[in-house]
Amino acid sequence: MATVYAIGSNGSGQLGIGHKEDVSVPKQVLFDDENIGPISEVKAGGNHTLLLSSGSLYCSGDSSSGACGLISELERSDSQFYRARLSTEDFKSSSPVIFCAASWEASIIVQKDEDGLATKVSSFGIGNKGELGQGELLFRSSKAQIIKDFPPKNLEIVDLAASVSHVVAVLSNGDVYGWGSGRKGQLGQPEGIIYVPRKITGLGFKALRAVCGREFTYILGETESGKHAVLGSDKWSVRSAAPAAVHGWKDVGASWGSIFVLNKDGKLISWGRDDHGQLSPLGPPTLSQIAIGSEHALGLTMNGNVLAWGWGEHGNCGPGTTNGDVKGKWNVIASSQYLPPGSKISNIGAGCATSWVCITP
Repeated sequence: MATVYAIGSNGSGQLGIGHKEDVSVPKQVLFDDENIGPISEVKAGGNHTLLLSSGSLYCSGDSSSGACGLISELERSDSQFYRARLSTEDFKSSSPVIFCAASWEASIIVQKDEDGLATKVSSFGIGNKGELGQGELLFRSSKAQIIKDFPPKNLEIVDLAASVSHVVAVLSNGDVYGWGSGRKGQLGQPEGIIYVPRKITGLGFKALRAVCGREFTYILGETESGKHAVLGSDKWSVRSAAPAAVHGWKDVGASWGSIFVLNKDGKLISWGRDDHGQLSPLGPPTLSQIAIGSEHALGLTMNGNVLAWGWGEHGNCGPGTTNGDVKGKWNVIASSQYLPPGSKISNIGAGCATSWVCITP
């Protein structure tokens, strides 16, 4: 059984630790289901968190928007994670969830269809800027609503990402579609609010991954080619400071104003906003994983230490900050050396001023 620990912003109970106070020392996350498998994804909106485990979606935090699905009044007032009820049907009839993402007040999921393919894209919560992808008339729902006629026939979703007010999906043929706020060009041209999934044109390469910043989208192609693209606002120089190519990448993340690329050799490159120390400090140890929050970053070292740096005013970078920042250095917020024999830190996550450490026996 997996165990999850969390620190950071918790005013809406989004950490799921039984209360609504910020914490800077890791506290164990509570679940209504005791048999939680390994956590594969941690995604967070403004005041809600999604955890994906073995095809099941768990939610905690502010449920008033509907971004936590259909929940009871008891669950609404209880600061712990509940398995999301996506419809009025029984859990057992729900298709496995493959990907999840969160905008500020909405959640987006991808489920397997009857053929086992990742083609069922649904959204729930509030999407005043088209984040639900359901057209101009549907902008609020607590029930997961399938986005019609998407993806195109014979294609699957291979990656899903969102930020404050826009969503992107990468398809199995390398195309990228987006919806939500595209006023800065983060969803391609023409600019504006995009209410249903629209193909982003003009990339010139087959996309494999995508991540979203507050007003930009970062898309990566095959690791050998090094091709990539930043769409949208150039605030904090996220477009103009990008390297010409990113060969040999392993993982990628984006804060609201920065981009991070983890290479296969464990080295981390980053560019963009750095006024609170968001970018990678000099000389970090070799990393096996990264997790990027709204304005902070985490890295898991090869020897099992979880490093945190950036804007940590809510405790999300641990207790040792200077005016709320961890700048030009990193804090160790968790370490495998203190775990019981046989246990390990299997995954890390970061959200809107929140940090997550997943442990498996």
